[in-house]
Amino acid sequence: MPEMKAAVATEPNADEGRIIKLAVLAVGGQGGGVLADWITDVAERSGYLAQSTSVAGVAQRTGATIYYVEMCRDIGRQPVFALSPSPGDVDILIAAELMEAGRAIMRGFVTADRTTLIASAHRIAAVSEKIEPGDGRAPSAKVLATAENAAKRFIAFDMEKIAAENGSMISASLLGALAGSGALPFARENYEKTILASGRGVKASLAAFAGGYERAGGAKKQPGEPESFAATQSPPLTPPLKGEGDSPA
Repeated sequence: MPEMKAAVATEPNADEGRIIKLAVLAVGGQGGGVLADWITDVAERSGYLAQSTSVAGVAQRTGATIYYVEMCRDIGRQPVFALSPSPGDVDILIAAELMEAGRAIMRGFVTADRTTLIASAHRIAAVSEKIEPGDGRAPSAKVLATAENAAKRFIAFDMEKIAAENGSMISASLLGALAGSGALPFARENYEKTILASGRGVKASLAAFAGGYERAGGAKKQPGEPESFAATQSPPLTPPLKGEGDSPA
């Protein structure tokens, strides 16, 4: 009589169903909603299921809008996605301005064992900073040093400058930095297809995307910058965004 072999149970790959959690902090006019939509589209092009939500802030510098994206590989069952980020439970945090990175750290969204923190190093003055005579901004170096310690990986450079040099919005260079960081398992081609499909300002957006991608990947690290690409001095003050309810200083 032939010997019967017991079936060996195989455990499912935990990574297959893992939900990747990404948050974007941006103020009005920076294209945070566009960025979140782009990220969702890239995920879906890459065979993932994705959901995007947002929680609006009060005004330009009294509370950034938090755009939140959860995504996981499509393995044939419907995942349960959350509607907003939780402290200690964010894989990737994108801040469209340096002090928003600081706020994210204060709120517990950035953790040293898990979070990739991607931040633009440029500054937009808060209301409390505008009312000070002269340059009343808080020191950027303190935020940069804190971010280096708070995040598992920290990437920061002036993404607003890259966008402006290419006639685009910061959302495009932020997307490039995300792609160049390798924090998401998606091909560069899918990011570029997403921008092409948007149909608006495509040439400029692709150029800004490429600039962010190369800097995040280290191809254009500037002399004197640390490995995180973070500037240690405050860059020139960015003018306040129009129509956001903040009075000029």
